[in-house]
Amino acid sequence: MIARHLVLFLRRPGNQSQFSATLAAQQPGREPLREVQRLIVEDVAAEHSVEAMAAHANMSPRHFARAFRAETGVTPARYVERVRLEAARRRLEDSAEPIGAVAAACGFGTPETMRRVFLRALQVGPAEYRRRFQSQTVQPRAAA
Repeated sequence: MIARHLVLFLRRPGNQSQFSATLAAQQPGREPLREVQRLIVEDVAAEHSVEAMAAHANMSPRHFARAFRAETGVTPARYVERVRLEAARRRLEDSAEPIGAVAAACGFGTPETMRRVFLRALQVGPAEYRRRFQSQTVQPRAAA
């Protein structure tokens, strides 16, 4: 499991999707935008509305959204969604947490919201993703 987290493919082999939001998004040149990205990655469940991110970067929401997209290539909302997807994907692979708990911990709010994001991005739901990619060392919880 440690090796899985330490090994970093710059590009996944074959025709596998490039899952990493931090690899996919460009690093902005402006420090306030990099700081916003850091905050999103550190606390995926927090409220990351454009207004909240803009306030943290000391910019107007409109200016922030334009600057973020110009420097990263994605909208702020899409970046947040990708980071949350990546966090959920890792939790599904590495834990036996219920899907609802993963959705809440990763900022999706509801399992249905997380399911829609998984289907749109990966063409597979969270339960099927877990079935395919969960680490063999994770023990599923016994039914209560």
